[in-house]
Amino acid sequence: MQLQKLQAQLAVLDRRIRAARRRERQAALAQVRQLVTNYALTAREIFGQGYSDRTKLFTIGAKYRDPATGATWSGRGRTPAWIAGRDRAAFLIRE
Repeated sequence: MQLQKLQAQLAVLDRRIRAARRRERQAALAQVRQLVTNYALTAREIFGQGYSDRTKLFTIGAKYRDPATGATWSGRGRTPAWIAGRDRAAFLIRE
């Protein structure tokens, strides 16, 4: 009986904690948005030099080339039709 009562109290406290966290997060987000607007801050100023260049940091070069069309593929993502089911070694770009 004591255990069930404690578990019920814990469930109530968990709900209250989630609600309080949600409210405080919304307030913090509103405050941040207001500061960004008031001071015309950019993402780069807030998060640093590399923030807006993230896509450049993670781009990789082509690893495979289709000799017929010249199309390239990095080896990541969906396999192109021109290489699907074939030996990839034949399409490797050798530098």
